[in-house]
Amino acid sequence: MSGSLKEKKSVLNKILKRAQNEFNISVSQVGDLASHRFAQIGFAVTGNDSRYVSGKVDHLLRFVSDLKIAEVISSKTEVMVVSEFLRAADWEAGKYDDF
Repeated sequence: MSGSLKEKKSVLNKILKRAQNEFNISVSQVGDLASHRFAQIGFAVTGNDSRYVSGKVDHLLRFVSDLKIAEVISSKTEVMVVSEFLRAADWEAGKYDDF
């Protein structure tokens, strides 16, 4: 990625801010914090249509790669369907459930 942690931080900030501004997502460095050559970036995308979410993730990965300020070595996608999780957890109604 770069020669020093300071350079790495500069490159990462460009990627994180541009992705956040372009896609309105939560994004952060989540791994390889002490390495000056590598970084792991995590982001969250939400939606009520799996095709929409998958398309947005694909678009985001292409966007970061197309910035050409760092090389994307690999990617891993994890999709969590919350509605199924909530049904499985057998939630009880709370004081904020009426909102």
